[in-house]
Amino acid sequence: MERIRCRLGLPLTIGAALTVAALSTGSAMFLGAALIVWSLIVLGFLGVWHASATLAVTSRLTETTVQRGEDVELELGVVHRGLIPIAPMEAELSAGPDRPAQTMTMTGRGQKITLQFHAAHVGVTSPGIQRVILSDLLGIFTVEKEPMIRGGELIVLPQPFDVGELTYAAGDSGAESMARASEDITSPAEVRTYQQGDAMKKIHWKLSMRKQELMVRRFEAPVMPDALVLLDCSRPPRTSDEVAQQDLRDALLETAASVMQQNIQTDHPAKLPIHGDHPIELDKGMGMPVILEALARVDFSAPDKFDRMLIMELRRMRKVGCTVVVSARLNSRMVDVMISMRRMGPCLRLYLITFDPQDEAKLPLIFQLQSAGIEVCYVTPVRL
Repeated sequence: MERIRCRLGLPLTIGAALTVAALSTGSAMFLGAALIVWSLIVLGFLGVWHASATLAVTSRLTETTVQRGEDVELELGVVHRGLIPIAPMEAELSAGPDRPAQTMTMTGRGQKITLQFHAAHVGVTSPGIQRVILSDLLGIFTVEKEPMIRGGELIVLPQPFDVGELTYAAGDSGAESMARASEDITSPAEVRTYQQGDAMKKIHWKLSMRKQELMVRRFEAPVMPDALVLLDCSRPPRTSDEVAQQDLRDALLETAASVMQQNIQTDHPAKLPIHGDHPIELDKGMGMPVILEALARVDFSAPDKFDRMLIMELRRMRKVGCTVVVSARLNSRMVDVMISMRRMGPCLRLYLITFDPQDEAKLPLIFQLQSAGIEVCYVTPVRL
């Protein structure tokens, strides 16, 4: 895509005035000056047009996936093969993982440079050259050209940290469930021949009469209780500056990733629903690489308030052994819903992302949660 700007008003006026003066007076001086002005206009147009037609932009990332806190290099090249000299080119570089957009001046016919970015925040970006600005020496003609090639997609993954082992509701841990019963009588898996000691209620009488031998139903073993991780995918609370806002997002994503990583070391299933414009439910079975990339793509666009999302998840509480809530906000409605979750059976842990763990406005709410048997953990955002 190209945009052309022309500032021909003054040059055309001067050229026309000199031409009229030369024709009226027959002066060779006016005629020479007029020819110079017209030549500069034509050469300026041809120089910018040829440079734009032969412009070549290259862009390559040394890595396409990094973890927060790591560095990545972007190799850029902006070169044209125009024969007529033009003003130094300006290349507008899109924002990298941790810096705003910037403009670089390319001397001569262009150059190749290598920029290093520090991946300070989790997310997905496309660093590269957004547009190149070419202009003739007098600034009469200017072309803004958007290159067809960009640096590619750069994924900055969350950096998990160690979290405490999850606690499951009493009577719902895997060991207790397996000790309590080795079979689930509600889920028949297959049929086998009767063996000495099998309970009479397991006999499949119709099949036994057809086969003329006793057949019993085998039932599935109970599964381990689930862990449900509920991440606040709405826009985090407003902070003093945009960088602090990004730090809150990083801490939210990394806390959720850390809980999933800790759970992978156990036999318990775990689910992490993501709400927003692109909803998805992450499962422990997907593996950490998939989970980390999905978290990096979270855009915090969930339209509903987090307490409403918690209410929607109440229907699952009878089927899970542990619920983990990860949020940077806390209000009375959230407290009421979390207490209701705890009363329905599962253990509940809240990870509260905050810069001020001693916030007096939240202390009464924390006391309510702890009095209801809910574990409260603080996470302070860390800038890498």
